[in-house]
Amino acid sequence: MRTSIRTLLAAAITATACAAPLMAHAGMFDDDEARRAILDLRAKIDAVNNRVDGKADKGTSLDLAAQNDQLKAEIARLRGQIEVLTNDLANEQRRQKDFYADLDGRLRKLEPQQMTVDGKDVQVQPGEQQAYEAALSQFKSGDYKAASLAFAAFLRSYPKSGFAAAANYWLGNAYYAQKDYRNAIAAQQIVVSSYADNPKAPDAMLNIASSYTEMKDRAAAKKALENLIAQYPDSNAAQTARQRLGSLK
Repeated sequence: MRTSIRTLLAAAITATACAAPLMAHAGMFDDDEARRAILDLRAKIDAVNNRVDGKADKGTSLDLAAQNDQLKAEIARLRGQIEVLTNDLANEQRRQKDFYADLDGRLRKLEPQQMTVDGKDVQVQPGEQQAYEAALSQFKSGDYKAASLAFAAFLRSYPKSGFAAAANYWLGNAYYAQKDYRNAIAAQQIVVSSYADNPKAPDAMLNIASSYTEMKDRAAAKKALENLIAQYPDSNAAQTARQRLGSLK
């Protein structure tokens, strides 16, 4: 459109220039008037060109503004996507961390654990401590039959357990509470013979003497007390044994 206007104006100037001599020849215009007419027409052409250029520049500015708005909108959209992806990544990293922590915990439960039982460092198998504590809980609740069955099952499952001495000790007490004195003596005798350095050994010997007393076997009871005093003279169980020996004489 801009080119067409300029073409028409140029044609008008040419036509005017060509017509000027004819007009002068006819006496309608002199030379000065013709020059003024041409200059005036050129001024009008320049004015039109300026208006055309101004419109073109305004259109270009509008186009650039529209493109700028589009770019801003695209940048905002991309920033939103980046924020979403960043949040998703953080969540995924947190889930992976929790997963590996949980996996590590599960694996640790499947591995033997180092523990201190009755003053000794021992390896405890998965489920071993739970089984022992479940049996002990039954004893403390007064269900001695269930406790004796649970301790016996524990010792079959974990014969070399670090809790074996304690399990035999409590098994003997559970039998004693049921008045099964022979089995009580057998269980406590394992503690004395196999775990002589265990803190429960003196009490196990005292319980053996108590079982013999309940069975009316005073001689066996007296011998058990004397052995206790000889082997563990400084123990609390030995002090009790001395008192009982006085009543057996």
